[in-house]
Amino acid sequence: MSSSSDLVRKLESALGVSFGESVTDTAVLIATTSIALIIGVLVVLWRRSSDRSREFKQLAVPKAVVVKEEEDEFEVASGKTRVSIFYGTQTGTAEGFAKALAEEIKARYEKAAVKVIDLDDYAAEDDKYGEKLKKETMVFFMLATYGDGEPTDNAARFYKWFTEGTDRGVWLEQLRYGVFGLGNRQYEHFNKIAKVVDDLLVEQGAKRLVTVGLGDDDQCIEDDFSAWKEALWPELDQLLQDDTNTVSTPYTAVIPEYRVVIHDPSVTSFEDQNSNMANGNTSYDIHHPCRVNVAAQKELHKPESDRSCIHLEFDIHGTGIIYETGDHVGVYADNCDDTVEEAAKLLGQPLDLLFSIHTDNDDGTSLGSSLPPPFPGPCTLKTALARYADLLNPPKKAALNALAAHAVEPSEAERLKFLSSPQGKDEYAKWVVGSQRSIVEVMAEFPSAKPPLGVFFAAVAPRLQPRYYSISSSPRFAPNRVHVTSALVYGPTPTGRIHKGVCSFWMKNAVPLEKSQNCSQAPIFIRQSNFRLPSDHSVPIVMVGPGTGLAPFRGFLQERLALKEEGAQLGPAVLFFGCRNRQMDFIYEDELNKFVEQGALSELIVAFSREGPSKEYVQHMMMEKAAYMWNLISQGGYFYVCGDAKGMARDVHRTLHTIVQQEDKVDSTKAEAIVKKLQMDGRYLRDVW
Repeated sequence: MSSSSDLVRKLESALGVSFGESVTDTAVLIATTSIALIIGVLVVLWRRSSDRSREFKQLAVPKAVVVKEEEDEFEVASGKTRVSIFYGTQTGTAEGFAKALAEEIKARYEKAAVKVIDLDDYAAEDDKYGEKLKKETMVFFMLATYGDGEPTDNAARFYKWFTEGTDRGVWLEQLRYGVFGLGNRQYEHFNKIAKVVDDLLVEQGAKRLVTVGLGDDDQCIEDDFSAWKEALWPELDQLLQDDTNTVSTPYTAVIPEYRVVIHDPSVTSFEDQNSNMANGNTSYDIHHPCRVNVAAQKELHKPESDRSCIHLEFDIHGTGIIYETGDHVGVYADNCDDTVEEAAKLLGQPLDLLFSIHTDNDDGTSLGSSLPPPFPGPCTLKTALARYADLLNPPKKAALNALAAHAVEPSEAERLKFLSSPQGKDEYAKWVVGSQRSIVEVMAEFPSAKPPLGVFFAAVAPRLQPRYYSISSSPRFAPNRVHVTSALVYGPTPTGRIHKGVCSFWMKNAVPLEKSQNCSQAPIFIRQSNFRLPSDHSVPIVMVGPGTGLAPFRGFLQERLALKEEGAQLGPAVLFFGCRNRQMDFIYEDELNKFVEQGALSELIVAFSREGPSKEYVQHMMMEKAAYMWNLISQGGYFYVCGDAKGMARDVHRTLHTIVQQEDKVDSTKAEAIVKKLQMDGRYLRDVW
């Protein structure tokens, strides 16, 4: 009985109650059984709660954040050689090459401790770049040249620091390096950023391991990258292999694949949970855009025109978004429904499939560093294909290789392998690039190739990129709106497919708030530009902008009109505009004439290329006004050009050179030096694409 008494006392103590002096064994049995039941129920409830917690975590909405590289140098084990691979990317290609190079170096050389680094994340402050670079011994740069010979957004800070510090002398003797550039030969400043960085590295004492690679996206940049790597391996064999007689094991790139989780359709999908609307307190950028309404939309061409140009206004009221005249707006538009439906059929999956993608295994271990960051989820396949997959560009060779791995029909697999091989270079250039076959078209030609969703989104379809537009308004005139002027991209490809430009087609069909409460929306962000009016408003300006190249100058003229109304003294402003026909595509005609009447614009000079017996372009009108134009620029005036880089901007540059030669009576070399000085002084500015 004493043991029962002891148990009773313990129960009284645990429960904070008294059973009194007389307690039978039966009472003890009842009490202990009750407590056991209570504990059992609590355990079951706790485990269910834990299961729900795990389920919720699986469905939790990923935060749209950019993971910064650690600022501290990564640890390198004894006997290992540290290899840092930097990238400057605008569309993700340079980043992909950087990750692919890292994977191959790791596979080839056990001694290598490799890290891939976003140049913008390498140093928190500019003065830290030198301190950190001094500690490196082997680095590689994957550098894209963007726009008018400019660094990409994420490389701009490093490039500015590296190119402006010309007084450093020889300080990188310890550094071995390689540079691969990504550019397009159709543009004037082909691979400028890679060439400049390569030259400066040698100048400052670094030892070049391999000739700078000049990747050409106009042909097959993947082949250029492969050739550059082949030249690199013999050099790395000498440095990273213990036995230089060892033959490197042939490397086969692993096809990247996300882990895919299929979710219960009863769970609310991601896009319903998070509309990504503004709260007015967030900083927006390419990784964190703000979803805004389309406030207004109208056609700018007259009914007689067989083409289309759209004026569209985004409502930024209450978002916290601010912009300056001359800035760019990045717009994430959706693929059209027809393209999305076709892609889903080719994948053999329903559009309402609810899923999420992950870069780790079930146990939390990483699936590899070559995977791009996943897009937010869970979401439906329709949303994933519309918002995140680039379906209309020709597929890269790596995508064809991934399709080949999942082609059931042997003849299709062989054909895809051939197209992705070095031997198939000419056929790839002709059949894929030359014929402008999209990813969707290629998949339709090889119907047995149905990659899993994890492979499709990781290795076949690149991430859909934002489209950039020169903002065609001034915040002084439209503080709550961002205006865009977009020419519709629509027409047949060599295969007969009608190509619809993703963003321009979306804008053409956008429903504005002024017509419906159920209006179109798009995630947007502002990208700063150096395309600015002179700070001294009395300085003369000459603007050249045919077609949609007029966009930033419309903002300039709105700004000048607002300044004039505030009492500012304005200098002369001349605009050279060009279009085909006054009756068809003279966009903003009434506005431009009004700017002249109100004194914001001194002279409007228009070239009509389809009205007379011969074609007249803006450069012809420049020659007609050569003396007047050069007189304004010689007085300290600014010269601006906006539009097509491959054709118009190149022709305008040549014409300016001719005008300088003619008006200043100098030879070609001296004229080029004068034009170069205008650029260096920031008085010759170009916004070209």
